[in-house]
Amino acid sequence: MFKIFPIKGGIGDIDGFYCDGVSAGLKPNNQKDIGFIYSDTLCEVEAIFTSNKFQAAPLRHFSRYKKGFQTNFILINSKNANAMTGEDGIANIDNILNNLKQKHTNLENPIMSSTGVIGVPLPKEKIINEALKFNLENKNTQNLAQAIMTTDQYPKSCLYEVVLKDNSSFRIGAVAKGAGMINPNLATMLCFITTDANIPKKDMKEMLLTNTKTTFNAISVDGDTSTNDSVILLANQKSNSYDKQAFKEALKLVMDDMAMMIISDAEGGKKVVAFEVLNALDDDQAELIAKTLSNSLLVKTALFGEDPNWGRIASTVGASGAKVQENSLIIKFGNIVVYDKGQIIFDKDTEQKAASILQNKQFKITCDIGVGQANFTAFGCDLGYDYVKINADYRT
Repeated sequence: MFKIFPIKGGIGDIDGFYCDGVSAGLKPNNQKDIGFIYSDTLCEVEAIFTSNKFQAAPLRHFSRYKKGFQTNFILINSKNANAMTGEDGIANIDNILNNLKQKHTNLENPIMSSTGVIGVPLPKEKIINEALKFNLENKNTQNLAQAIMTTDQYPKSCLYEVVLKDNSSFRIGAVAKGAGMINPNLATMLCFITTDANIPKKDMKEMLLTNTKTTFNAISVDGDTSTNDSVILLANQKSNSYDKQAFKEALKLVMDDMAMMIISDAEGGKKVVAFEVLNALDDDQAELIAKTLSNSLLVKTALFGEDPNWGRIASTVGASGAKVQENSLIIKFGNIVVYDKGQIIFDKDTEQKAASILQNKQFKITCDIGVGQANFTAFGCDLGYDYVKINADYRT
C-alpha cells in the first residue's frame, strides 16, 4: 500500500520549510545557540509538553494562543531555559517575537522554545539582535541542530519519504536535542517534527500521543524530568498527499530515531540497554517495571561496571510495586538465563557469558514476570563518572 524510505537531508529538505542556526553570544566561542523553523504557508500545529509542574515560560506562552491556532514560525534558543522566570519570562518572549514580527511581517502566531539553565532571565537583547538577521530563505538543518544542543555530543536529525499506492508522496523529518535530564514523561529534550503531508488536524495529537508512549516516554538517562520538554509537530500540508496508516508508521520511525539518538548520547553513557518486560499482570504494570529498571541508579552503575549483578535487577523488579513472584520470574542478559523461576543459574561459566553481553554497546535485559500477558520495553543507559563531571559544571 505504501513505502517508507530514509533519505539524506533534514527538515529543510521538506517542501515549504526553512531553517537555520546562528550564534547570538549565549554560548562561548561563537557556538551556534539560536535557530528557527519557518514555513512559507501556515501550518497545523500540535504539541506535547513536560509533566513537570513548573513548566517553562515558552510552554506557558504557547498555551495562551487560541485553541486550534496555526503558525508558521518557531524560534529556538539553547543555554537558557527561561524557566522559573514568572510573568517576566513570558513578557520577554512577547518582546522578542514582536520585534521579529516587525521585521518579518508575514509571521503568524510565532512560537518560542528554549533549553538550558533554569532560573536565569532570558538575554532577550542578544537574541533579538541576531534573530533580526535571520534569512528565512535558508535551509540548513545542520546549523539548526547544532544551535539547539546543550550537553549533546552531536546534532540529531532525520528525514523520511513516504510513497503511497497512487504514487503521490510526502516527507516527514525531525530535529531534536537531549542528553541529560532524560526521564520518561518527555525529559530534557526538544523535538521538532515537520511534514508536508496533508494530515487532518484531528489525527495529529492522536498520533503524537500514541507514538510518544513507546519512544520518548520509554527512555531514561538519569530519572530527572525537565521544565521545558517539548515535542512539536508542524504540518504545512503542501504535498496534498496523506494516508493515515502510512503517516502513523513514518511518524513512529521519526520518533524512534530521535529517542534512540538521545539515549545513545546520554551524558557520560556508553551503553544503550533495552529493558524488556514480558508477561506482567497488565499493561500498566509492565510499563512500571520496565521504567523502574531503566531509572534505577544501582542498575545503571552495575551496567557501567559491566557487572552482571542480576540481584540488582531482581531487587528493582521487586521494588517496583507491581505484582511479582520469585517462583515465576525469569531474568536474562541477552540470551543468557541467570535466574529461572526460583532457580539460580549463575555458575562461573554463566557469569562470564553474561558479563560478555554487558561489554557490548547495545544489549537487552529481559524480565519475564510470569503472572500475566502484558509486555513493555523501556530504554536506559549506564551511568558513569562523566555524568557527575558534566552536571557539576553545567552552568559553566
